[in-house]
Amino acid sequence: MRGRASVGQKKYSANGSGAGRVRALLLLFVFLLAVVLNVAPASTQERTRPRRAAGQTASTNANTNAPQKSEGAAPTQTSGVGAQGQEAVDEDEVVKINASEVLLPVTVRDASGMLVSDLSRKDFRVFEDGSEQPLSDLSLRQAPVDVALLIDSSSSVAESFEDFRRAVGEFSGRLAEDDRFSLVKFDDRVELLLDWTKSRLQLRRALGRLTTGVFTRFNDALMLSAREQFRKDQRRHALVVLSDGIDSGRGAARAEDALRALLESQVTVYVISNTQIERARKQSELDNLLAGPDSSVRFNSLRIGDLREGLRVLEASERNLEQLTGATGGRLYKPRSFDALERVYGEIADELRQQYALYYTPTNPARDGRFRRVSVEVSGRPFQVSTRVGYYAPRR
Repeated sequence: MRGRASVGQKKYSANGSGAGRVRALLLLFVFLLAVVLNVAPASTQERTRPRRAAGQTASTNANTNAPQKSEGAAPTQTSGVGAQGQEAVDEDEVVKINASEVLLPVTVRDASGMLVSDLSRKDFRVFEDGSEQPLSDLSLRQAPVDVALLIDSSSSVAESFEDFRRAVGEFSGRLAEDDRFSLVKFDDRVELLLDWTKSRLQLRRALGRLTTGVFTRFNDALMLSAREQFRKDQRRHALVVLSDGIDSGRGAARAEDALRALLESQVTVYVISNTQIERARKQSELDNLLAGPDSSVRFNSLRIGDLREGLRVLEASERNLEQLTGATGGRLYKPRSFDALERVYGEIADELRQQYALYYTPTNPARDGRFRRVSVEVSGRPFQVSTRVGYYAPRR
């Protein structure tokens, strides 16, 4: 998933004929002319909230690891001003921003864990690499959010599909009018079931296409979703994942690759982990086996070893998920039953609605592609502040 066009897994072969080369040169000339005539000022620019136009072709170098488009899913779409078939843009949807401005989603909770939504700009202090940054703006829930819903469709989560469908239906109904959502499932492959939409009807139809697979390409799903589904624009980006977070090791991405891609795309990650559910099952089975006579324990020694290893892996996965969600400014949920999914997804929707959007222009103007560490404080208040640990500066 290294190029957005590869989401649909479309492939085109280059034409080697002379006529094809002439057409290619003509198209290149027209493209360069259009670029020259439409160069935007370097300081500030008008950006529209992303609209994706159907019908744009894929790159000839489509990545074979990109999420595959499910049959019947919404067509792969790519933004582009003036693209054929693009939706009209309302005047009130034009957002004027500084080209180098940073958008920082921030969640604030009090000591009891309740969301705090009555703060003003003067209450916040933002630091980048240790230097305080002047805030240019603050808004509560005004920046729209794109939410990619990821579900682990391997056997360990398959029994939760009905609970997941109900919870996601409720979740989508609690988002704001300008918010969008997409749906991705992953097992031994990463599959885009629904591209960006505001239609709850399309979401319900896509949820009906969930099927069970084997293995879990968890890291691939995170990395590919970050690179394919999210753009560097003035919308907030959120990834809501239902999984135990255990990667089967059959994919191309490592955990650090996935985290870097998420930070580069400025994505906040929320994980609903079934590790507590799996731990209770494994621990119960282990206790029953160990409670038997010595001969039975010896006979079941291999199974006992597997269960102990499974418990160790679950514990390690929880640590990794804590680091992942903490680094991106999100949250890890560990329900003890799939019956709690609706409540958990509702809590995430509430957080997205009451999240602050802090804007600042970095005092370090270098466009060097380096990582900038960020921290946020609330002056004089013992609040818990969550935001991502930093971002990668743009390159020239």
